Amino acid sequence: MSDKTLPARFGELVRRLRLGAALSQEDLAHAAGLHVTYISRLERGLRAPSIVVVDQLAAALNLKVSELMAKLEQDG
Repeated sequence: MSDKTLPARFGELVRRLRLGAALSQEDLAHAAGLHVTYISRLERGLRAPSIVVVDQLAAALNLKVSELMAKLEQDG
C-alpha cells in the first residue's frame, strides 16, 4: 500500500491519464465541465473529488467510473 493519500494517488492517476490522452489541463477541464484551477489542485492532491466529479472526469477521459477506479486500485 502506498504512503500517499487517496487524493494524491487519484490526482497522479488523472494527470497520467490526461497526459496519455495528450490533453492539457484546460482541455480536460473543458471536457469535464470543470475549472482548470480545480484540475490543477486535483492533480496535486489538494482536492478530493466528489463522485459526481469522478463521473465527469471518467467521461472526459473516455472511461467508465468503474474503469477509472480499477486503475486507481491497481496503482494502490
